[in-house]
Formats: sequence, structure tokens, C-alpha cells
Amino acid sequence: MPTYAYACKDCGHAFDIVQSFSDSSLTSCPECEGTLRKKFNSVGVVFKGSGFYRTDSRDSKGSTVSAAPAAPASTAPAPAAAPAASVPAAAAT
Repeated sequence: MPTYAYACKDCGHAFDIVQSFSDSSLTSCPECEGTLRKKFNSVGVVFKGSGFYRTDSRDSKGSTVSAAPAAPASTAPAPAAAPAASVPAAAAT
């Protein structure tokens, strides 16, 4: 059952009460018998259970996006590397 907040317009007395959805709103203050108004607050949102997190929507094996197919391997032999230029022994010293 939800908790509702009330405040008295006459004396300012504020209190919370647990009421069923089908119960009618309170109209008189328990302190001074003045007029009550129901206070409305922002609702806090709590995400419980699965499906709310990034990891919950993914397959347990990994990403659902498939990788691009690899390029087919070439059957032709690779060109031979050019021989390194030799340095004359006299220039090396």
C-alpha cells in the first residue's frame, strides 16, 4: 500500500499515512480538525531485475555484432625482399 503525505492548511501540521488506493483522501486534520491537503512529491525510480543494464541485453558469448569477414589469403608467394645495401668497409670507419 502506498504512503501519502498530508498537510493542514490551518495549523501546518504535516504527516504521512499508509492508505489503500481505494481509500478516500483524508479531509480533516487530526490535530485541529482543519482542512487537509494532499502533498505530491517526485517519485523515485528504482530499476530492479534484469534487462536494465548494458550487459543484460547482450549474449553471454559476446557481442551480437559479427565481425567483418577476413580478406581471403593470397596463394601467390610474397615478393622477395630487396637485399640490403652493403656499406664499404672503408666508409664504415
